[in-house]
Amino acid sequence: MTVRKALAPVIGAVMCAAVLGTGCAQQQPGASPQDSQTSGRPASRPATPHPAPPRSFPRPLPGLGPAMRARVPDASRQALVVSGATEDSSEARAVLYERYPAQGWRAVAGPWPAHNGLRGWTDDHEAGDLHTPTGVFRLSDAGGRLPDPGTRLPYDQDPEFAVSGTGHLGEPLEGSFDYVIAIDYNRVPGTTPLDKTRPLGEDKGGGVWIHVDHDGPTNACVSLSEEHMRALLTALDPDKEPVVVMGPEPFLAQ
Repeated sequence: MTVRKALAPVIGAVMCAAVLGTGCAQQQPGASPQDSQTSGRPASRPATPHPAPPRSFPRPLPGLGPAMRARVPDASRQALVVSGATEDSSEARAVLYERYPAQGWRAVAGPWPAHNGLRGWTDDHEAGDLHTPTGVFRLSDAGGRLPDPGTRLPYDQDPEFAVSGTGHLGEPLEGSFDYVIAIDYNRVPGTTPLDKTRPLGEDKGGGVWIHVDHDGPTNACVSLSEEHMRALLTALDPDKEPVVVMGPEPFLAQ
């Protein structure tokens, strides 16, 4: 027997012992050395997800409470909001809003100074009470003594829109009906503002318009300066089914 053959079993035994001493024999099939070094440690926790950003909602019509917002037709995408400080106020302000799918309602014109009925506002209007009716009403027809300034509403130019005399403060009324927009209160939509048909009866009044301001309170109408009347007439779009929302601020906030 040669020396190499005699030493072979000894060398093999030494090598096996060396391998066992490394601990590699405990490694499971398919596991990496790194896995074996981390075995026995607690598993790391998954990262805490960041909270989702707050969901944004389309903006409602400013100044209106739930009851009044519910009265605005779903199809309407234009709203002229006319608000007075108190129930007895004959001075108001008007803001034109448009509704956009993502943003909701956004002001596009105003605020404009306005006048309303001499005795303020009422939710039970009667002919001659000198109050402006409160609520939500469609705006569907326009007209005036002067030619159409470029409105998309049906417009009736007629000399019968002429007016004379003086208002409640002694101010001249001439030119007040140069431009008018009929408020669909106790009237037949789709007719000239001059039409005198009163579906609710004569005692509930009628002929409630938005017209040119004469620097004083009205009988029941809402009035704006001539400049602002032209701006409103050219902005209103029948395809957006415009409405006027009007009344004292506490009423609108309901």
